[in-house]
Amino acid sequence: MTAQAHKSQLRPVTTTADVNELAAHYVTVMDALIEVIQRETELVRAGHLSQAGELEQTKTDLARLYIADTLRLRANQTQLASISPETMPELIRHHHNFRALLQINLTVLATAHAVSEGIVRGVSGELTRKASPQTYGAGGRTTAPDPRNAPPLAVSRVL
Repeated sequence: MTAQAHKSQLRPVTTTADVNELAAHYVTVMDALIEVIQRETELVRAGHLSQAGELEQTKTDLARLYIADTLRLRANQTQLASISPETMPELIRHHHNFRALLQINLTVLATAHAVSEGIVRGVSGELTRKASPQTYGAGGRTTAPDPRNAPPLAVSRVL
């Protein structure tokens, strides 16, 4: 972040031009973040996790700008209400749309995480079962493998 950009984030909102500049930047950053999140959601749903991972830095940078703008809006809420009362409701509406999309994205990511965890647990269980001797217990039934005797499982995180 340049020194000029940092100063503009700290500068209080005092004029209609300041309000318009802040609101426009906030919406621009939010729209760019929405595009990245939508793309990430599509890629994860399609199983293209490595391509989704490539969006991480862009998403992080946009999220940082989004948070900075949100904090500046919050710090200048009183001035915004007196200078341009119609701006805040519009920004809030835009933010609610963003939150709805973010919830979908988080659900898709959580689902992908749960599926991958289930696969790893299944592979681990199968390896444990195959590595354990097939014996019968006192009741005449096969004994379940002891999870403590499970062979180590190495997983490559490179997608």
